[in-house]
Amino acid sequence: MSEEKQLRGQLTERIKQKSLELFGYEITQKELRLLPYVLYEAINTKLVSNVNSEERNILDYWMSNEWIVITGMGNLLSISEEFFINASKIVYLGYVELKD
Repeated sequence: MSEEKQLRGQLTERIKQKSLELFGYEITQKELRLLPYVLYEAINTKLVSNVNSEERNILDYWMSNEWIVITGMGNLLSISEEFFINASKIVYLGYVELKD
């Protein structure tokens, strides 16, 4: 069985399985691409206002799970440590540890 090639920012079975393990469900391509943005904003500006409606729905889902807290003005007030760590693991697989 050959390993699938991991391209930068591409959702693979490996990432889907890891997200199932960490989050309890398989993330989508859109979520994979949203994670680095949310992590960056959590560390730096505390704003997540530059999102479209599909991304807003994802953020709403994450808020319903109490992984993140955002005010109506796009201010990222908090992010749970568990979500930060798990999201970082997914971002690592999708953007850093690229398989040739």
